Amino acid sequence: MERRTFLKIGAGTAGAMLVPVFGNAIAADELLNPMAVSFKKSLADVALNAATKAGASYCDVRIGRYLNQFINTRDLNVENISNTESSGVGVRVIANGAYGFAATNSMTPDAVANAARQAVAIAKANARLQTEPLQLAPVKGVGEVSWATPFKKDWRTVPIKDKAEMLIAANKAGLEAGASYMTANLFQVNQQKYFASTDGSYIDQDIHRLWAPLTATAVDKATGKFRSRAGLASPVGMGYEYFDARPEHKIKAAGGVATLYTKSYDIIEEARDSGRQAREKLTAKSVEPGRYDLVLAPENLFLTIHESVGHPTELDRVLGYEANYAGTSFCTLDKWQTKKFNFGSKLVNVTGDKTTPGSLGAVGYDDEGVPAKRWDIIKDGILVNYQATRDQAHIIGEKESHGCSYADSWSSVQFQRMPNVSLAAGKARLTPDEMIKDVKKGIYILGRGSYSIDQQRYNFQFGGQLYFEIKNGKITGPLEDVAYQSNTQDFWNACSAICDERDWRMGGSFFDGKGQPSQVSAVSHGSSTTRFNGINVINTARKIG
Repeated sequence: MERRTFLKIGAGTAGAMLVPVFGNAIAADELLNPMAVSFKKSLADVALNAATKAGASYCDVRIGRYLNQFINTRDLNVENISNTESSGVGVRVIANGAYGFAATNSMTPDAVANAARQAVAIAKANARLQTEPLQLAPVKGVGEVSWATPFKKDWRTVPIKDKAEMLIAANKAGLEAGASYMTANLFQVNQQKYFASTDGSYIDQDIHRLWAPLTATAVDKATGKFRSRAGLASPVGMGYEYFDARPEHKIKAAGGVATLYTKSYDIIEEARDSGRQAREKLTAKSVEPGRYDLVLAPENLFLTIHESVGHPTELDRVLGYEANYAGTSFCTLDKWQTKKFNFGSKLVNVTGDKTTPGSLGAVGYDDEGVPAKRWDIIKDGILVNYQATRDQAHIIGEKESHGCSYADSWSSVQFQRMPNVSLAAGKARLTPDEMIKDVKKGIYILGRGSYSIDQQRYNFQFGGQLYFEIKNGKITGPLEDVAYQSNTQDFWNACSAICDERDWRMGGSFFDGKGQPSQVSAVSHGSSTTRFNGINVINTARKIG
C-alpha cells in the first residue's frame, strides 16, 4: 500500500495549505530513471480498450510518476532530506452518461485493465442516480505529442551537498545580519504525466517546479518579544538555474527597502535582508488604525488575487458544486449574465492562463488533454468569464474548455482547478516610486502574511511581511501590526493606479488546497505594484490589561 503523508504548514479561514509528501522514499540517484514512453502508451491502450469493451463511451488514462526532493535546514544544521516517488495509473470513463474512476499502482496490463473495468462499473452505478447525462466540450485529438518545462539545469542532477550548503549559507547570512533563528527549505518537484484518451491523444509531459522559502526570526531577549520576516521570492516553474542569480533579475522595491527578484534568485542576499529586517521589526512603530491608501507590491497582492479573484471565479464554486473546502462564491451566474457586474474599477483586467513561461501553472495540456490557453475573466472591471473544464463549458455557453482540469496524483480524479490568474499591468508608464509620490497617507506592503476570507470569498482581511508608512509622497519608516480589511467588490473598485509592465512579476502558491478528499495544486499570480485608495487598516497587536 502506498504511504501518503500530509504535513500542515499554514492555515487560514480558507483552509490549510498542505505540503504533500507522496509516495515511498527512494535514493537520490533513482530520481533520474525514466519510464519509457512506449511502455506508457502500451498501458494506456490496454486501459482504453478494456474500458470501451466494458461499455464506456469515453475514457482517459493518466499514467504518472511524481518525484519530490525536500531539504529542510535550521540555523547551521540540516534537519531533513527526503526523496520520494509515487507512480501508478488512473482511469476515468463515461458510461451511460456518468463518470467513473479507478486507479492502481500496479503497472501491469492485467491490473490496468481491471482498473478500467472497475471505472466502468462505477460509472454505470453512478448513472442510476444522475438526472442528466454529462456533456463534454469537444477536444481534437493531437496524436503523440510531448511538452516539457523549459529549463537549463535539472535539479535532479545537482548534488544534495551543494543544495544543503546553499541553504546553510543563506541561514548564516541571516544570522549574521540580525536574526536569532533562521530556517531555509528547498522543495523540488518533477511530475512526469502521460495522458491518453479515446479522443486520439497521447500526451507526454515533464513538469518541473521549485520553491525555496526561508524565515528569519529575531528575539529581544530582554522582553521576550519576537518578530519574523519570511522570504519574498516566489515559487517557480523552471529549473535549478533559478538560483544562478543575475544582476538584471534583481530590482529594488520602492524606496530601496528590499531586493526583489524576477527570473533568478539570490537566496543569500534575501536571507541577509530578512535577518536585518526581522531585527528592525522589533522596534518598528505600531500602526494607527484608520483608512489608508495602500500600495501593494506583487509579492503581497498575489495572495489577495488568489483568494478574492481566483477562487470566486472557479465555476464549480459558483455553481455550488464545491462548498465544503473553503466555500462557494459571490460571483453567481446572474452577475456574469448581465455583463455589467462591476467587479472592480476600469483599470482592473484579469486573465486566466496556463501558458506564461516560468509560472507554476504553465503546461502544454491540462489533465483532460485540452491545450493550454489564455482568456479574459475580468475586462475593464466587468466580470466576463469563469474558469471551466470540459464538462462545465456548456453551462456558460463556451464551445471549448478553458483547460482547467488537474489532479495532484495519478490516484486522484481530475477536477476544476485554478489556472494562473493575473492582473494586467497598467498601460501608462508608472514606477512604484512615482506612484508613492501621489500618496499623502498610505502604507506600502510587501510579502504574504496571515489572511482570512469568508465562505463566499467576499469579506476579507490580509496581512503582509513588511509595512512602510507613506506620508506626503515619501516612505518615512517601517510599521508593524498591520492588516487591511475590505470586501472584494469595494477593494477592487478602489484600485486607482497600476504600475506598467516593467514592474510586472509573478507570486504564487505552491500548495493550494481544494476538494474532498483534498488535493493540492501549484499556481502563479502576476501583477505590477498597485494602489488602492481608502482601505480600512486595523492594528493586530494584542493589548493586555
